[in-house]
Amino acid sequence: MHKTLRRAPVLLALSAALVSTALLSGALPAHAADQASNSWQTVLASPLRTDDDRKGDAHRKSAEFLTFAQVKPGMKVLDVASGGGATAALLTAAVGPKGEVWAQNAKPNAKLDARLGQATLPNLHAVVADFNDPVPKGTPPLDLVTINMSYHDIVNTPADRAALNKRLYDALKPGGHLVIIDNAAKKGSGLTATKTLHRIDEDTVVDEVTKAGFKVDAKSDYLRAPSDPRDLPFFEMKGAPDDKFAIRFVKK
Repeated sequence: MHKTLRRAPVLLALSAALVSTALLSGALPAHAADQASNSWQTVLASPLRTDDDRKGDAHRKSAEFLTFAQVKPGMKVLDVASGGGATAALLTAAVGPKGEVWAQNAKPNAKLDARLGQATLPNLHAVVADFNDPVPKGTPPLDLVTINMSYHDIVNTPADRAALNKRLYDALKPGGHLVIIDNAAKKGSGLTATKTLHRIDEDTVVDEVTKAGFKVDAKSDYLRAPSDPRDLPFFEMKGAPDDKFAIRFVKK
């Protein structure tokens, strides 16, 4: 392995440690959030990430995501419905060599497998597991679970979401967080837009997740787009901003 890549995890962990000192609890003041986001630049530039990952940072606002999720070095993290692993790789870079990330999918994902084939860290793991029980056996208590842009997709599967949310609750440490980001549907629409528009009503997500025992810890507007009428799939917006919500739940 190239010496630069061997040193990269240590440098990334040091950078993430600087950010973590600002992430004590709750939402940050605007100026502090900006400073924290700027501090993630070394993580965003990690050699663990691909050029395509970095191209998506402006739209996904990856630095703001890391800040909102309160990611810290050494964390144990599960990324549910990980797809090709863009979020999982970002989290792996942020938690550093003493952290660990599990990237779960309901079936094997060729893009994730290809990514892992080129990985320079042993602490990113592909997991194939049913959504009813997405946490692999033997996993230590988790600090963080993320579901990034995929809760509405899980709705469109036969999965028992009550079982999923309870399993995630049980897998987290007390004080651990579940962060869900998704495409916003019109208020009051419930689950009616998950297949047609690939959107979901924020209130419905809160209702389902809190029934498992979670409490809402914070919400963020960093992906909000008030101009979005929320009547088209996000991929048919023709470049116009699409509205997304971000919710951080906590296990008390």
